[in-house]
Amino acid sequence: MHLEFRHLRTIRAIHQAGGLARAADLLNMTQSALSHQVKGLEDQAGVELFVRRSKPLKLSAAGIRMLRLAERILPEIDALEEEFRGLRSGKSGRLHIAIECHACFEWLFPVLELFRRAWPEIDVDIRAGLAFEALPALQREEVDLVISSDPVPLPGVTFNPLFDYHPVFVAAAQNPLAAKPYIEAEDFRDQMLITYPISRDRMDIFTELLTPAKVEPRGMRAVELTAVILMLVGSDRGVAVLPDWVVRDIRSHADYITRPLGPQTITKRLYAATREEDATRPFMAHFLRLGRSEPVKLQRQDTPAG
Repeated sequence: MHLEFRHLRTIRAIHQAGGLARAADLLNMTQSALSHQVKGLEDQAGVELFVRRSKPLKLSAAGIRMLRLAERILPEIDALEEEFRGLRSGKSGRLHIAIECHACFEWLFPVLELFRRAWPEIDVDIRAGLAFEALPALQREEVDLVISSDPVPLPGVTFNPLFDYHPVFVAAAQNPLAAKPYIEAEDFRDQMLITYPISRDRMDIFTELLTPAKVEPRGMRAVELTAVILMLVGSDRGVAVLPDWVVRDIRSHADYITRPLGPQTITKRLYAATREEDATRPFMAHFLRLGRSEPVKLQRQDTPAG
């Protein structure tokens, strides 16, 4: 038996309309063509699908079985067609994000809130668990965008610049290093360094300062949450190096001091890696625009736009 979606739509329309004439109108076809289609379907099935002497026209037991199939399958087909229409128009799609930056949540959530208002039909998700295999996941189409400060050449992947930031030293106000105008690598030798639980090759403090100087801190403590890092630093349990957008709220706090790293301010750039063909999609381009503008407002202590 060769069953097509149009056959299922026919069964559903006749059941809803209660007769061939009204069903033909629903299906935008002639009653003669509809009758011919029903007869061909019954010939294939080898059974009658309708009780023809009933008014309104009723389904037979076999017809009811087919109706149940239509009611199960056709809504999924209709939803898929609607999704494809949205994709063609650029109004729907998927934006699954992987993050190689723990502190990025501080600015990413405000960006996503603005994005959600503009693109409510886009499926947004954050895959923090892919942090260490994010770029391969992007190439495999498991995620659609990766936040990273370490661009590497990859076929089919483009690194879209977002914004520049400065790694900032943070310590308790009573820490002896508060007397210094800037912090050097040697200053960390007698300090407990509090970091996010990521590898050294992903930490600005190591890649930009300590590793080139071959300096090790007195000790290290890994902490998952930014708020806990700041709590420990404020209690003089250690020092930290955080992006400038994270320390905006404590610059004037009496419990903390912030200092630049080195006599020349270190500048890093954050990127959004996407597959090359996705970067110009309307919703992706809008996310990239927000990702370039909104974090800068946080760095300047501005209020994000509503």
